[in-house]
Amino acid sequence: MGGLIIFENVLVDKGSKYAVSGAVVTDREQIDAYLKQLKKQKKFAKATHHSWGVILSDKGPVKHDDGETGAGMVIIRMLERAELENHLIIVTRWFGGTKLGGDRFRHIQESVRIYFDKTKLVLL
Repeated sequence: MGGLIIFENVLVDKGSKYAVSGAVVTDREQIDAYLKQLKKQKKFAKATHHSWGVILSDKGPVKHDDGETGAGMVIIRMLERAELENHLIIVTRWFGGTKLGGDRFRHIQESVRIYFDKTKLVLL
């Protein structure tokens, strides 16, 4: 495999730290394999949330919040705006002890923007 692109420490707020990852996928099996690959790394295994989303060209949007309610939908909306299909985006958060409220949605959006920018996928 090995097609997973990872950007660590993209944002920090009130002790919470964010990373963003992504890969080209075409089915649920590939999604699960990339999530497993990410979580095999000790640092990522200790993360609080791995929220993700992808728009599969043959099945439509697939997402998971992983306890960060609404996070998967934020990722899906950004993928829709970018018209990007078959590209899994995972936003990882290590909880820093202070609740972020609505700021967490802005941080998820910014993490996805950073991924797009660093990979030169799309300009939003």
